[in-house]
Amino acid sequence: MKLLIASGNRHKVTEIAKLLQGTTWEVCSLADFPDVELPPEDAPDFAGNARIKAVAASKATGLWVLADDSGLAVDYLNGEPGVRSARYAGEQKDDNANNQKLLAAMQNCSREQRTARFICVLSLVSPTGEEFTAQGVCEGTIGYEERGEFGFGYDPLFVMSDGVHTMAELDMAAKNQVSHRARALAALLPTLLKIAESE
Repeated sequence: MKLLIASGNRHKVTEIAKLLQGTTWEVCSLADFPDVELPPEDAPDFAGNARIKAVAASKATGLWVLADDSGLAVDYLNGEPGVRSARYAGEQKDDNANNQKLLAAMQNCSREQRTARFICVLSLVSPTGEEFTAQGVCEGTIGYEERGEFGFGYDPLFVMSDGVHTMAELDMAAKNQVSHRARALAALLPTLLKIAESE
């Protein structure tokens, strides 16, 4: 059974596909549906943005759709960049520019004030309008420099709760054990398995 991942971010699609290996779901992405255009993500929170994408993609394709909205919430910055995480430094979605802006915004911040978390909300929508939601959170801190060759986005700056490794220093297998997306999907997995069994 096909499950459309409503994202143009190939890293996210790869992560989710790996997490669903061994199930009967056949994962595809928006790259397989070039004519599908998603509406603007203009909701005030992650859940709203995930739902916007999932509902639109399901209506356009007639498939089960899984959409995520995720980002980084930094306590020192009152939750920013939040829903603007991908566009923090501008509409071009430049990871390096985003990271440099974050470091600049926190240059006078003490080590104790650098607490942050990655948040992911998944929205699963059926062709008949059923909706399911799950959230995952990964706690950590913001480092002083980028470290690591894996991951994407803010991963090189996000120091895990062990206080040692950044998210970008974890390979895919390790990241899929602890990431916010992995935790959200783990929460949604019983629902996905139940749906697959009933089809």
